[in-house]
Amino acid sequence: MKEKEELYTYCITYVQERISRLKSEIKKTQSSANEETKSSAGDKYETGRTMAQLEIEKNTAQLAEAERLMNTLNAIVSGNISGLVIPGSLITTDNGMFYIAVSIGQVTIDHKNYFVISSDSPIGKMFMGMKLGDAIEWNKSKYIIKSIE
Repeated sequence: MKEKEELYTYCITYVQERISRLKSEIKKTQSSANEETKSSAGDKYETGRTMAQLEIEKNTAQLAEAERLMNTLNAIVSGNISGLVIPGSLITTDNGMFYIAVSIGQVTIDHKNYFVISSDSPIGKMFMGMKLGDAIEWNKSKYIIKSIE
C-alpha cells in the first residue's frame, strides 16, 4: 500500500508543478507582451504581440489539460482496493508494474520502476476491468496480472 500512496503523491506533485510552471509562463509572457510599446516600429510591435498571444494560447491549452489531469487524480480514491483494475490500481504483472492514474510514463521510486499510465491510454484500456490472473497482450508482450492493489 505504501508504494501506491507514494505513486499517488508523485503524480499529484508532478501535475501541481506542471500547473505552476504553466501559470508562471503565461504570466511572464503576458507581462512581456504588455511591456511592448507602440513606439516600436508598428509591424514589429504587432508581430511581437501576436507571437506573445500565440504563446499564451498554447500555454493556456496546456494548463487546461494539466488541470484536467489534476481533476482525474482528485477523483481517485487512494485507499480503494478492488478485485478489478480501476483508476488508482497498482498492478503487478510478470512483465512490470503499472499504476493507473495519469499518463506520466516510467518513474522510479525506491529503486523500483513503475509505468504510470492513464486508464484512457491503449494499454490502460486493456487493463481496465481485468482481475487477478487475467492476461493482456500489448506490443508483442504478454502481461499476466499477479496482484492488484
